Amino acid sequence: MTYTESLDDFGSIELEEAKNILEAMIDNGLPSDFTNEGVKLAFNQNSGKVFLTNAEYEVAVYCETERGKYLESFYSSPYQGIEGTFEDLEEEFPNMHKEDKDWFKSLALSLDRAFIMEKNSHE
Repeated sequence: MTYTESLDDFGSIELEEAKNILEAMIDNGLPSDFTNEGVKLAFNQNSGKVFLTNAEYEVAVYCETERGKYLESFYSSPYQGIEGTFEDLEEEFPNMHKEDKDWFKSLALSLDRAFIMEKNSHE
């Protein structure tokens, strides 16, 4: 088994990560594009990552930066399966397949982050 939602499969490190996720959710809410239906904690035992998922199979991950502690959506591109946050995918944009570039441009528009199209208009 590599995916679990059962807290008895979480070790102390994963429970600490779950605590951080829940605190960020309480303090700053869910990402704007993350559906608040069927939200649950999950743990990928292969990667060691703890995250939130929901009824739509969307994923939110914990982030901590100088801006504070918050949750950020985690995406997977439809063609090549490139995974990451919006910022991660923005860095990968120049190397993406055309179909993934089109998907990412649509994602940027839906998140009101259309600047990605201007910044990478030569793509």
